[in-house]
Amino acid sequence: MAEGRLKIVVFGSFNAGKSSFIQALDPGSRHIEATSGEGSTTIAFDFGRLQAEGQAVYLFGAPGQERFEFVREILERGMDGAIIIVDATRGVDATTRHLYDRLKELSVPFVFMANKCDCSDAVPGDISRDMPGETVYPISAHNGENVRAALDAFVATLIAR
Repeated sequence: MAEGRLKIVVFGSFNAGKSSFIQALDPGSRHIEATSGEGSTTIAFDFGRLQAEGQAVYLFGAPGQERFEFVREILERGMDGAIIIVDATRGVDATTRHLYDRLKELSVPFVFMANKCDCSDAVPGDISRDMPGETVYPISAHNGENVRAALDAFVATLIAR
């Protein structure tokens, strides 16, 4: 960790809410996306910055599609921590498990954010059950619920290390 600043990479499956999470924290965040008949998707990365717990926090949102694995590998370099965004209406999928295994392999501190908890079919408890012993914060990037508090709690754990 460079003194006074943290690099946190935000991972997750396609359409889990990574871009929305970063935008909820930094409305001026930047992202590169492509649009198609099915909507839009991040094709490079999102970037946001803010102050948390007296630190400059730089958030890098990695694209969720498998074909962008090389972008995730680039973003991993020098990260101080990671967040895995999980769509609480879909639960833990193969991509989430792959990301989990990769972060464990890298020995990087990370947490799960159970996103879309504002949806009636969200079941954040399923994520805790599927990832026993791991920290899971219920959030809604759409309306901002618990987003800042969850990030601040994670940053505090990174600083305490």
